Amino acid sequence: MENRIVADGVEWCESDEIGIPIRANLSSCHPSYPDGNSSCCPPWPAQEPVDFQFPHPSSPIRVRRPVHLVDDEYKAKYERAVAIMKQLPLDHPHNFWRQADLHCLYCTGAYSQFNYSTEFRIHHSWLFFPWHRALLYFHERILGKLIGDDSFALLYWNWDHPDGMRFPAMFTEGALDDTERDSMDIQNVVDHNFHGTDRGLSDREQILENLALMYNQMVSSPKQPELFMGCKLRSGDEGKCKGTGTIESAPHNTVHRWVGSRDNPVRENMGAFYSSGFDPVFYSHHSNIDRLWALWQRMRDNELEFDDEMWLNSEFTFYDENLQFVRIRVRDVLSISKLRYGYQDIELPWLDARPKPSVPPEIARSILRKREGALQTPGGAPQGNWTLDKTLTVRIQRPRINRTREEKRREEEILFVYGIGAAGTSAGFVKFDVFVNAVEELTVLSPRSREFAGTFSHIHDSPRLYPEEGGGRDKKKVKPHLKLGISELLEDLQADEDDSIWVMLVPRGGTATVQGIRIDYMK
Repeated sequence: MENRIVADGVEWCESDEIGIPIRANLSSCHPSYPDGNSSCCPPWPAQEPVDFQFPHPSSPIRVRRPVHLVDDEYKAKYERAVAIMKQLPLDHPHNFWRQADLHCLYCTGAYSQFNYSTEFRIHHSWLFFPWHRALLYFHERILGKLIGDDSFALLYWNWDHPDGMRFPAMFTEGALDDTERDSMDIQNVVDHNFHGTDRGLSDREQILENLALMYNQMVSSPKQPELFMGCKLRSGDEGKCKGTGTIESAPHNTVHRWVGSRDNPVRENMGAFYSSGFDPVFYSHHSNIDRLWALWQRMRDNELEFDDEMWLNSEFTFYDENLQFVRIRVRDVLSISKLRYGYQDIELPWLDARPKPSVPPEIARSILRKREGALQTPGGAPQGNWTLDKTLTVRIQRPRINRTREEKRREEEILFVYGIGAAGTSAGFVKFDVFVNAVEELTVLSPRSREFAGTFSHIHDSPRLYPEEGGGRDKKKVKPHLKLGISELLEDLQADEDDSIWVMLVPRGGTATVQGIRIDYMK
């Protein structure tokens, strides 16, 4: 069933239809580099893929370990595998640059969806985690094949643990090095909430902020699968959506930009979808992203994220280690044990990093009530005309109060920021943080404050050209949205019985525009 919703002059579609599983039209590939001419399309003709087969249950488990804990012997083996991959002919599917182009193909809209002219993009949706898991699975097995080691495993950059929060030194040597990195930023502790410039935090301050952000993105905000996985992308133009899950927005997007070079237009290599795969650290960064998905699955007792045939049967294609062209579906990548790999366990300090309010909640509410006439509200500032060239505070009504514990368990209260765009020349990077019941001059405006609800972080997204249609851009633009779970946050701020909350949007990079904010509920 399709539900057309119009609010504040903005129309969007929420659909519960099963829809058609999404797959790429491999017979037609389009230029999708920023220059509008270059292409990451493969040099070989499209062929019919074979169905994916799981590894035999008796095959060895490949154990992915944190980069900072492996010995020099394993580092040398890893570097040798990548060096061999880089030496393969450019027209070989296992060549390193062809492997990198896979990310470009599926992340910049080079392919259309089968039976539609709609672009096939896996970012900003519930396909983000499954596609990257499939990419890493095949990449890992190819590297192992190249060195004759069927136990070879990728390494994960453990940037969610204090001991792993620096750029891994092994990726500055030999075939693992990349010249297009930010030589200044990567000398520091990684910034999970990177705004585009060094904020001058001490190592300890940065570590504590990172852990607090991880708690929010892994525990507090994503109580429902869509909040973690991303929006429910459907087939065709009518099924478009653009809503990242918590981890994709940060630390995924933010660490990508932190590594990429400030000397390049959109912080290539890591800072742009089309080029990020060129940096060998990409695979360790995404191994940690995949590990976080596996952890989140385990925290939910491996409950199926979406019982939705369209999602489960959406498919991607890759060359495997034996040069077979393989069709793999979302349902095939939901269990890492079936894929015969795993992650070395390490302590999770962010589980104990639940922030506290930086201003006593009763004091914050008293101050905000006194200023209510001076604050913007949806009635006083028309929805659709908000430009975040400065901090914006709005009062938002809550449709329901006094919900029972069981109601909160079944239905998450979410803050919905919709119709997000970029003003002026901000298309390459837009970022803003979201706070609830924050007093600007008193609240510590960082993830270390309980008032922090989440962040919107968008990295460069190449527009695909349509030469057969006169070089036009994407025909139906869909503006991004941000959904943040706030039930736990409201309890911690003693605001779960209030009839309204104050929402603060703090610009952190570029200039965003926002069409509206409201409270929703998600089962």
